[in-house]
Amino acid sequence: MEKINKFNKSIKDHIELFNNLNLVEKSYCDLLKELIKTLKNGNKIIVAGNGGSASDAQHFAAELVGRFEKERQALPAIDITSNSSSITAISNDYEFEQVFSRQLSAFGKKGDLFIVITTSGNSKNIFSAVKLAQSMGIKSCGLLGKKGGIVLNELDIAIVVPHSKTARIQEAHLFILHNLCCEIDDYFTRC
Repeated sequence: MEKINKFNKSIKDHIELFNNLNLVEKSYCDLLKELIKTLKNGNKIIVAGNGGSASDAQHFAAELVGRFEKERQALPAIDITSNSSSITAISNDYEFEQVFSRQLSAFGKKGDLFIVITTSGNSKNIFSAVKLAQSMGIKSCGLLGKKGGIVLNELDIAIVVPHSKTARIQEAHLFILHNLCCEIDDYFTRC
């Protein structure tokens, strides 16, 4: 009986959060415009996250390079979370705080768009990479949660999911990423 109550509470929390997601609509639209502008100009999207957010980063990049729901051209996107050799080498030779910034320095260039996905906004490796992006002239955007964390004020565009639970924030992040993919599909199939 208790498990059913927890399940129903999770459904209620999820629905309540999604009923409040309209609070991020302006930031969502700003990010969508920036994504389309970056891709239209022939630049790439670079995505990073830790843990479950790393999976979301990989998922988002894969949807852009492959396709989401419609046939369209392949779009340049790279996640810097999935190369275990680079991540372990950088962690070993430098420090874990540099796993994203070191890769961003190798792959990024002015005009690209750096997207971070983090439920807390407090990861030092994310913060370090965002600061590097600024110095390289790369715009940085984020899908965040809770109160946005230390990275919030460093981003050009931030979507802060209004919730404190990691699982609910991740559910909203995936929903937002899927909607961005849908709109990107629509734009690039019209071109």
